Amino acid sequence: MADFVASGVYFGLDITEKYALISYYKQNMEEPETISTVVGSEMFQIPLYLSKRHGVGQWYIGNEARRQVQLNAAEGVDHLLKRALHRENIWVDTQEYQALDLFIIYLRKILTLPGQYCGNSRLEKLVITVPNLDMEYMEFLAVVCNRLGLDSSKVLFIDRGESFYYYSLNQRADVFYNDVMLFDIEDNQLTGCKLHRNEDTTPQLIKLEPANYGPLIDNKDMNFLKVLESSFEGNQISSVFLTGDGFDGDWMKASLAFLCHNRRVFAGKNLYSKGACYAGFVKDGNKPWPFVFMGDQELKVNLSLKVLKQNEMQFISLLDAGDNWFESEFSCEVILDGTKEIEFWIQRPEKRQATVEVLELNDLPDRENRTTRLRITAKPISDKDIKIIIRDLGFGDIVPSSNKVWEHELSIVVQE
Repeated sequence: MADFVASGVYFGLDITEKYALISYYKQNMEEPETISTVVGSEMFQIPLYLSKRHGVGQWYIGNEARRQVQLNAAEGVDHLLKRALHRENIWVDTQEYQALDLFIIYLRKILTLPGQYCGNSRLEKLVITVPNLDMEYMEFLAVVCNRLGLDSSKVLFIDRGESFYYYSLNQRADVFYNDVMLFDIEDNQLTGCKLHRNEDTTPQLIKLEPANYGPLIDNKDMNFLKVLESSFEGNQISSVFLTGDGFDGDWMKASLAFLCHNRRVFAGKNLYSKGACYAGFVKDGNKPWPFVFMGDQELKVNLSLKVLKQNEMQFISLLDAGDNWFESEFSCEVILDGTKEIEFWIQRPEKRQATVEVLELNDLPDRENRTTRLRITAKPISDKDIKIIIRDLGFGDIVPSSNKVWEHELSIVVQE
């Protein structure tokens, strides 16, 4: 394993509509640490609740915010995330605020919590993980982080599935020798996810198989056991992670005995925030990573361009499988040589063969060979479709541009 090269700290922030958790990770730590607002306890979940002290500009968060309200010393605000997303205005202590501003106050206080443990270490990356991530949510989080004064290069957004991926594969190798299972119970709803490695590819492709088992209320132990027996049938499972409030209490008897038979079992509520720390650390290139994650937001193929460079045929990688399609885009400039066609090579990472899609540049003016310069931009519009934009740039002062633009959508369905 390569030596760590990062000298700063990585924050992992897990946010739901009810609470947030924050973990941090820095050089020479065995694993990320999670911050509790109650010294000496493992009460990691900080309720998404804010209150303002009457008559002064003092704000409280989480359980302390609720305590101040109970003491009649402050006025509280709940449902912060939902109201910020909806851009509501909220009256607090006779003054009107934008819900977005109040959510930012909450986050600013959360982000100061690791300070006493991290000293003067600079922030390498803040990784925010949420249960479900789409373009609208990413744009909202980008606005929030901008308002917090964070450089966009220091911020990363992922979903909880990807956090699970990074957390699992940063454990000892025997933990993920076979498949890994995750079970999460929130609001009595049981969800699960299986992580599978394809060891026949280089790098190894990682796929998640999520499942929603519905409510788990009556006779929880036996009903959970039935889910386990069904989920594990025909599968080799090395380890199981349990997370969420629903695993609180001493109700697991038969189900726990089943789980622990020839498997390693881990329980805790800070898996996602720790996984977010690992995500930032790995994505910054601080350790070898022989895996490619193929989640819902990840591009499913490699897209390349075959070019002649220094009298040698080479492939220029435009887009890589496993990159988040929301954030991926690549542009390059090429000079046409003897043809009015551009060949794009499309390859699934688990396949050796590639398919070639040829785009013809209709109505491109006739010119002498090698006097047409083009800018080619590849931008995913989903995890399975890519928009290609080709612009005629001419050739400096010698050949003026025609200002023509060609657009085409590539479907990345590759024949099996």
